Amino acid sequence: MKLRITIIALLSLLFGSCNYLDIVPDERPTEESAFKDRNAAERYLYSCYSYIPSLRDGTNSLDLFTSDEVITPYEHETFAAFPKGNYNASKPVISYWNTLFGGIRQCYILLENIDKTPDLLIEEKLNYKAEAKFLIAYYHFLLIRSYGPSIIVKELPNIYASRDQFPDRRPYDECVDFIAALFDEAAAELPIKYTSESYYGRATKLAAKAIKARMLLYAASPLFNGGGQNGGSFYGNLVNKDGAKLVSTIYDKEKWKKAAAACLEAIQLAEANRIALYKYKGNQPEPANPVENQLRYTFIDKTTSEVIWADTRQEGYYSFQNKSTPQDRGIGSAWNGLSPTLFMVEQFYTKNGLPMDKDPEFDYQNRYSIATIPNTSLTTLKENLDREPRFNAWIAYHNGPYEIVRGDNRIITVKFRLTDDQGIKGLGVAEPRVNNYSPSGYLNKKGVVPQYDQLNSGLIQYPWPVVRLAELYLNYAEALIEYGNSGDFATAREYINKVRVRAGIPTVEEAWAKVPGANVDDQATLRSIVRQERTIELYLENHRFWDVRRWMVADKYLGSKPMGMNIYGNTDDEFFKPTVIEVQRLFRTPANYLMPIPQGDINNNEKLVQNPGY
Repeated sequence: MKLRITIIALLSLLFGSCNYLDIVPDERPTEESAFKDRNAAERYLYSCYSYIPSLRDGTNSLDLFTSDEVITPYEHETFAAFPKGNYNASKPVISYWNTLFGGIRQCYILLENIDKTPDLLIEEKLNYKAEAKFLIAYYHFLLIRSYGPSIIVKELPNIYASRDQFPDRRPYDECVDFIAALFDEAAAELPIKYTSESYYGRATKLAAKAIKARMLLYAASPLFNGGGQNGGSFYGNLVNKDGAKLVSTIYDKEKWKKAAAACLEAIQLAEANRIALYKYKGNQPEPANPVENQLRYTFIDKTTSEVIWADTRQEGYYSFQNKSTPQDRGIGSAWNGLSPTLFMVEQFYTKNGLPMDKDPEFDYQNRYSIATIPNTSLTTLKENLDREPRFNAWIAYHNGPYEIVRGDNRIITVKFRLTDDQGIKGLGVAEPRVNNYSPSGYLNKKGVVPQYDQLNSGLIQYPWPVVRLAELYLNYAEALIEYGNSGDFATAREYINKVRVRAGIPTVEEAWAKVPGANVDDQATLRSIVRQERTIELYLENHRFWDVRRWMVADKYLGSKPMGMNIYGNTDDEFFKPTVIEVQRLFRTPANYLMPIPQGDINNNEKLVQNPGY
């Protein structure tokens, strides 16, 4: 591990031009200034949070635009190396390895020094320590999620350690136990929530329990649990230099029970403290449909009751919302490029709450034919109609509505054929665009504030959800289903149904009663249901990238080129044809199931072993 780290820009601002961790030979005078009073200590605490990777900075986010949910025209940007498979140990492109260890070290410095702050109350010092422990646990969780077995840092690292004192990777299950215990230790001292709104986004008891539950769900999943029920682990040969095995190759069903218990604990704590699924408030006019409205505002409403922990950093100009909004004349920030793939479009249910190919009332065989949108003369793809409210709330399709302010209009109709306004040659350009077009003929609406007026105002900011209650419900359901006790299946459906009913679709039991021969007490059927529900509900919330990996199905979904409409078609007949989008896509098994440890760190620490395939 690279034990000499360079502090990020924030600390340069806080402590002047001197690099905080490069002071040699004695760091103590600078540490004393960092904790000399409550204001300095608070600034230092906030610096500990700054190592958290930005979730919605699409350009540099590992898990936002990098799965099979969307395709963009921004294949030149940093994130695009991941779906292309263009990364390795020598060039990891986006690597959290050293950043996260830097954050861990920062937190341990706080733990060692916060008691020296003279004007902090005892309870404030206890809370600062609990927040530091939460962050140490969280950073370790992010490490094992990306890299698998990790170095465990239990105390402030010695930056002058000799090479023979460098640590090795610890077995995955040992990492999980350490992190879970630290989350519990932090939770014991953290508040349920803070009284000051300015503290929103800081660690809480609820956040600790929720992230712990998520980690245990990951630990029970096939990738790190012997390959699942059918075996087939990738990591039988992943061992330390001393031969110690780093990932168990034996499936342990009881890990699912442990995950389910942690999820239920987090759910009960959340619900006891007024965390609830977001409901329609009636104070925003668009979308007009109340169910679609509540889905659109689930987390962009700053007063939402659903979000358990959020990232409060502001969204950048070239990030999520502007990349999602339809281009228009005179609006330079409408990048028009965050495009759901045809795969993602088809994951959303029908209005009856069923997969399109299972719904006997949905004309699946003719889904690619052209249909007229009811109460209009406009045409669209037939499968765009009779879909569930989440589809209508979050996906913009040809001749469909996009709720956004454009002059006097609060809803515009988007069109994606070759020379249409949102087309690749739209708005009168002479040649097809190389940027700022929809590669699939669809646009994302999720996470875009309908009141956003790009012509006359700046971005409407809101905190980005790290974890929300709907995820906890689905985590709990998945853990119960995978544990396989048929007596728990009704409870699993109950928690899936909480998400479905809020989404305006029938319960699992009501929906699947229409499917001949369907058995919603069957484990395989329920597994398929909960995974599709998760793919829909958590669309574009940084989950799919990890889910397909932990389920060990990433090679099935991430190794082929995406599909969309024929965006070079100028007529309906030409446009409404499923078309392969010519972009590079590569997923190497088993390598790409984990991220590579940077080769420089492998070279510097002879005890470190590299992940398979790198």
